[in-house]
Amino acid sequence: MIPWSPLPPAPSTLIETPAFGSTLSAGHKVQPPLVSVVIVNWNGGEMLQACLHSLENCEGREALEVIVVDNASSDNSWKNIPALPYPFKLLRNETNLGFAMACNQGAELSSGEFVLLLNPDSILYPQSISKVIEFLSEPAQANIGICGIQLEDERGRVSRTCSRLPTPLSLIAKSWRLDSYFPRWFPPLFMKEWDHLSTRDVEEVIGAFFLVRRKVWHQLGGLDERYFVYFEEVDFCERARQAGYRTVYFAGARARHLGGGSSKQIRGKAGFYNLRARLQYAAKHFPRQQARLVVLHTLTIEPAIRLFEAAIKLKFKRLPEIWTSYQMLWRDWLAHGIRQVAIFERPPIHQPSGGENAKAA
Repeated sequence: MIPWSPLPPAPSTLIETPAFGSTLSAGHKVQPPLVSVVIVNWNGGEMLQACLHSLENCEGREALEVIVVDNASSDNSWKNIPALPYPFKLLRNETNLGFAMACNQGAELSSGEFVLLLNPDSILYPQSISKVIEFLSEPAQANIGICGIQLEDERGRVSRTCSRLPTPLSLIAKSWRLDSYFPRWFPPLFMKEWDHLSTRDVEEVIGAFFLVRRKVWHQLGGLDERYFVYFEEVDFCERARQAGYRTVYFAGARARHLGGGSSKQIRGKAGFYNLRARLQYAAKHFPRQQARLVVLHTLTIEPAIRLFEAAIKLKFKRLPEIWTSYQMLWRDWLAHGIRQVAIFERPPIHQPSGGENAKAA
């Protein structure tokens, strides 16, 4: 069902540039960065350029370093990056290694006290980073391991992005769509009932702006690379919780997140990756019998209900996307699931894949 084995190492090229226009006097000691911004790009197009330019206006940009990991984009977005006023590294992978592995590559190339995973479809405001760093520097917040901020949609509205960590019941309820029709009894994963206008502890913050203390990142071994895309930040939040760290949503800083920048290009396939990652999470974190129930409902009940629901709501354009997602999931199950009993043995998390396969440009 789920190929847990990591992708084989692939060649990559590292390009490193200092801040454009910066001059250092003789004997000047370069200060290490405070925040390392890691952006994973896959055909980000103009969104990547806008994201990088927004970082130019951030307060304290002299304490930033930016690492872009390009996962074999075909739109030349990685070629069109102009000179930037902050230290910058570009790691170009010749094959798409997945989001989690690319994030680990970027984090290993970084040196800041904080690691910020930032989606290329995000636009930062001048205080998006400085305010949250100021908050995390307070002694009372020393046990916060992960922090997210307010994210606006295209219309400037605060999006409801925080989530509850999945449970066997919540995923089975999701398969039956009970979380949509009976949210009082079956709360959905996304905390839509909360306006996101206040700072509070949460179980998970969205990966579009995912700020982690470096010591926590290293203690947990980075993201689990067995997730190709989706659920890697959910898994990280769960492991951080188990290690005793808090995850906090900070309402004192804001950024804009357009959402679905890359996934819109491959809706059906993106749906498959999301479904497969859900089953991977269940296999890793739930007891065996409960994980099997989640797998059973996801493979059988859920596709029938979702196709029926789209049809009666006359959303006929959604039918091919839904069908593609589950067809790919079934094929993946037939190819890997039946013979791969080791899925329930929870093999060790692979350590971050750094630049050992990178060659300097």
